[in-house]
Amino acid sequence: MRAIAPQHKGASAPLQRRKVPPLALRLPLAPYACDAARSRGRLYPEPPSRTRSEFQRDRDRVLHSTAFRRLAHKCQVFVPLDGDHFRTRLTHTIEVGQIARALARALALDEDLAETIALAHDLGHTPFGHAGESALTACMAEHGGFDHNAQALRVVTLLERRYARYDGLDLTWEALEGLVKHNGPLKGPHAAHALHPYVEAFDRFFPLELESFAGLEAQSAALADDIAYCSHDTDDGLRASLFSLEEIASVPFIAALLAEIEALHPGLERPRVFHELTRRVITRFVEDAIDMSKQRLAAAAPQSAEEARRAATPFVGFSDPASQALAELKRFLFKNMYRHPRVLGVWEEARAAISFLFPALYAEPSLMPPEWARLAAQGQDSRVRIVADYVAGMTDRYALNEYRRLSGGRAAAKQPLPE
Repeated sequence: MRAIAPQHKGASAPLQRRKVPPLALRLPLAPYACDAARSRGRLYPEPPSRTRSEFQRDRDRVLHSTAFRRLAHKCQVFVPLDGDHFRTRLTHTIEVGQIARALARALALDEDLAETIALAHDLGHTPFGHAGESALTACMAEHGGFDHNAQALRVVTLLERRYARYDGLDLTWEALEGLVKHNGPLKGPHAAHALHPYVEAFDRFFPLELESFAGLEAQSAALADDIAYCSHDTDDGLRASLFSLEEIASVPFIAALLAEIEALHPGLERPRVFHELTRRVITRFVEDAIDMSKQRLAAAAPQSAEEARRAATPFVGFSDPASQALAELKRFLFKNMYRHPRVLGVWEEARAAISFLFPALYAEPSLMPPEWARLAAQGQDSRVRIVADYVAGMTDRYALNEYRRLSGGRAAAKQPLPE
C-alpha cells in the first residue's frame, strides 16, 4: 500500500522534502571560553568525576536542588493557580537555559557552564515574582536590603543543605562568578548596582573579582534571560487577552513580524499566530546577538577568558537596532502587561501576604517549621535574615496558604518590625 503523504495545514499539496543544513555540531572551545579542565576550582575541593566535566557537575547539582524544584510553583507574571498554561519561574528558567546553550554553542563557549548559570539565575526569587521581591525589599530596608541575585548566591553557598561535608552546592568559581556578575560588575565604574552585604562578605572569603565583567558564558545567560522573558511574556499576555495583536503591533519590530506571518500564512488562526510570533521574536534576537557578538570578538580577539573579563564592555550583546527593538518591546509590556489591572490585583495580594508574613514570623519564630525556628533561636545568623531566607524560599501557594492561615483569612496591613 502506498503511504499517504502528510498534508500541511491549509495547503493542497503534499509536503516537499527540503534541503536542510547539517546539524550544528559542538565546536572546539574558543580561546576566550571558560575551560572546565582549567577551572579555578571549588570552595571545598573534590576528586574529579570520571564521567562529567566540572561544569556538567555544576549543572546537575542545580537541577537536583530543592530550590530549583520550587521554581515550578513560583510565578513569572501570573500566579500559577490562575492558569495551567502560563509560564512559571521554572518554565522561564528552562527557556533561558535553552537560549543560553544556543548562544554558547554558536560562540564556541562552554555550553554546560552557560546553562548552569541560566538554570541558577532565578533561584533567589521570592514568591510572586517582582511583586514579592518589592515587598520583601521593603521589609529588609533597614537590614541590608534584599536582592534576588544575592539571594541566589545564599541558596547555592549556604541554604541548600544536601551534602555531608558542606552547606550549599559547592559550585565552581566560574559558576559562582557568573551567577553573581551575569548582569555586570559589582564594583568599580562599571558596577551594575549596589553591592549586597552577603555578596561582599562571601567575596572576602572566596574572591570573585567583582570589579570585572563575568565570563562570556555568563554574559550569554544574561542575554538569554532578556530574550526569553520578553518573548514569552508577549505570548502569555496575548493568550491572557491582556492586549491584542493589533495593540502590540504598535511596536514596529512586532509589526514587521506579524506582516511576515500574514504573508506566509494568510488567515492563520490566532493561537498559531501567537506561537509563530513568539518563535520569530526569539530567533531574531538570538541571530542578532550571535552576529554582533562574533563581530566584537573578532575585532578584539581576546586570547583567554581572563582577557575577555577585563574588557571595558561586554562582548555578548545586541546590535543597536535590536537593542532599540527590545527596549520598545519592554516598554510596551511594562505599560500593557505588568501594569494591567488584572496583574496588579494579584500583585497587591502578593504584597499584602509578604508584608504580613515577614513581621509575623520575625515576632514569633515558632510559627516557622522547627528547623527554621531553631536557626532563628540559635543565632547562627541574625533572626531577620533567617526569616527573609524562609519567606524568599516559599512557593506562591505556600505563601498564600500561610498568609490566610496566620491572618485568619483577613487582609492585613503591613506591620512594623519589632524593635
